[in-house]
Amino acid sequence: MQPAFRSAPSFRPRARNAGGAVLATLLVLLMLLLAGGAVFGWYKFFREEPQPEWITADPEMRFKYGSIGGERDAGIPYWIFYVLPRLFPDKLPGPGGYPSLGVVWEEGQELPVGFSKKVVGFPRVANNCAACHTGSFRVSAESAPVFVTTAPNHTLNLWAFFRFLVDCAKDPRFNADNLMQEIRLVTDMPLLDQALYRFIIIPITRKTLLEREEQFAWLYRADFPPWGRGRDDAMNLTKYFMIRWPMDDSFGPTDMPSLWNLGKYKPEQGMRMNFAGDSHDPRSVIIDSALGVLGAAPKDNGEFLGHVGWLQDYLAAKRAPAFPFPVNAALADQGKALFDAQCAACHASARTGTVVPLAEVGTSRDRIDTWNEKAATEANKVVRDMGIDRPGLVEAPLTGYVAAFLDGIWLRAPYLHNGSVPTLADLLTPPAQRPTVFWRGYDVYDPQKVGFVSSGAEAERIGSRHDATQKGGGNQGHDFGTALPEADKAALLEYLKTL
Repeated sequence: MQPAFRSAPSFRPRARNAGGAVLATLLVLLMLLLAGGAVFGWYKFFREEPQPEWITADPEMRFKYGSIGGERDAGIPYWIFYVLPRLFPDKLPGPGGYPSLGVVWEEGQELPVGFSKKVVGFPRVANNCAACHTGSFRVSAESAPVFVTTAPNHTLNLWAFFRFLVDCAKDPRFNADNLMQEIRLVTDMPLLDQALYRFIIIPITRKTLLEREEQFAWLYRADFPPWGRGRDDAMNLTKYFMIRWPMDDSFGPTDMPSLWNLGKYKPEQGMRMNFAGDSHDPRSVIIDSALGVLGAAPKDNGEFLGHVGWLQDYLAAKRAPAFPFPVNAALADQGKALFDAQCAACHASARTGTVVPLAEVGTSRDRIDTWNEKAATEANKVVRDMGIDRPGLVEAPLTGYVAAFLDGIWLRAPYLHNGSVPTLADLLTPPAQRPTVFWRGYDVYDPQKVGFVSSGAEAERIGSRHDATQKGGGNQGHDFGTALPEADKAALLEYLKTL
């Protein structure tokens, strides 16, 4: 019995060592599983792949299709974006899928201009500046469209695009069964990716879109008309998305601006940016616009500001396109003298690019009423808290509208800050005689009146109705040159074509 008793102590430590070894093995396995899960999660949801060289190496392509980082937080999964028009054609303003929204779409391209595609775990689609700032025109109804980067996208129905995304998410048909059925019709997605779409990506996408509903509430007000093609209520977007203000009664859609030749703006000479002079300089405008596209603070400020710097250089060097129709040189010479006498004091002088008091210009004040000093102060704080330094938004009351530079004025129709006058010829008529109703967004050009065709069957079929009597649409004011004789008006128009 004595030997057996002595052997017991040596048996117990071996049991403890075996138990410890099992626990250690389990811990290692658990760590490996966690590490593998982390790598899997990173690979499937967060890894970033560079865009192809055909986009990144060409400045025009980079502007049109290049990512500025919006895919991370504001991106829509590519295959959901692809099938939404197939599943929800009733939520679009007309037949034809995304083209019914007036996007610029180059033949042979996978996505419209201004829509970037990038892999962040999986392929996602986001917007960049070109969505609102690449325009198109046709010299006749039979001709192909000409696309102009940095021109206003006068055909884009941004109001309808925002509502389309929210309305789809609100619809009970937006569910994994329906979306996956449509996706399987257009791509052979691996089973694992199908599961990720079904159980994670589709529910998160729907939740994210529904979270925007409250911020877009003013788009659904019955007492506010649709913006119409080629317009954007930018300062209300800033209020409701950047500083998260509650909805108020302001409403001030404006025309999409051109972005060419931004180097002409000299803030050190008292020039201001945006229609109402509410921003200090081009860099601030680019930063604020890009932050709006991102929908969140940048993941990396250095990377983000690198995109901003590239855009600023590109837009500073870009020039307005030449008028694409013949110009009567002799008549334009006569018009130059009239321009110098009637227009140059605001549009070709030290006053150009500075704010003209509202009482002097006399146009609609709706855009001014969408913004104020407090909003600017809060928006600037939001950006500072992101660690981004910029001159920013002007922390002062808005008092008027900026006297515009007129380079490429022929392609910036409709006119006035809110796009309420269809052509330059109409702008030279007294306000009471200007068209009260016309159609925005048709791309056939009228070289005589200098603007887009805005009436007739095709303009009405394709365009959106603008009623100057509705809120945000007034066509009053800017009656400069309206008393000129008809012959002088014709000469002045001919000169304006050359700018």
